[in-house]
Amino acid sequence: MESFLSKPLIIAHRGFRAKYPENTLAAFRAAEDAGAPALELDVTLTRDRRLVVIHDDTVDRTTDGNGLVADFALEELKRLDAGAWFDPRFAGERIPTLAEVFDAVGEDIGINIEIKGGAFEPDFPPDAVERQVTRLISERDARRRVLVSSFEREALIRVRELDARCRIGVLTADPVTEDDLALCRRLDAFSLNPDHRNVDKAGMDRLRGAGFRVFPYTVNDPIEIERLLSLGADGVITDDPAAALQFHEKPERI
Repeated sequence: MESFLSKPLIIAHRGFRAKYPENTLAAFRAAEDAGAPALELDVTLTRDRRLVVIHDDTVDRTTDGNGLVADFALEELKRLDAGAWFDPRFAGERIPTLAEVFDAVGEDIGINIEIKGGAFEPDFPPDAVERQVTRLISERDARRRVLVSSFEREALIRVRELDARCRIGVLTADPVTEDDLALCRRLDAFSLNPDHRNVDKAGMDRLRGAGFRVFPYTVNDPIEIERLLSLGADGVITDDPAAALQFHEKPERI
């Protein structure tokens, strides 16, 4: 159950997204079957305040429905087809809840939960997304294998306030700044997850020197994966875990 202590760590982005409909149980199970030690997924809230796994604010791109996720109750979302858009053979795949993903994969699989910015609520209600995510992690006794990440800084601050032991990953789309490092220190972050296009040797040395693990996203080109690992990345977030796993035979402990 120490998935986040293997190196290099191959994190399957939205499951096996290259060959399966993203953020579905089919994609997560396929990533696990391919040997990926960890999954990445996105969570947001439905109209009736349920944690569901979907990347976009709307259902338009990845289902046969239309509209904002937040305008659907869970029962309504479950009627949508989340697989046929990708390939007819996946017709009938549904948008899963976060709990269903935990139930679907083995207890030794790491799970990187990205809290979507659209789910952030400034008034922090009793059933806010941060409260629900940390509660589920605690109920599943899953702290050792879960990483909570977000581009929404306030969401991560709240996660840390709610759970002193939760592993946190700071996401950044821009070149890493001193403010990013300061936030990581404040949060006692486990990792900083940058856009792979912003990672060079000096930046990698700086992050590793500060004591943070580095998981660049979203890396699909074999040459780029090799470059990042050679620079010292602790792993990569990728759409094709099977291809990325070819870069090592057995994980090293870090």
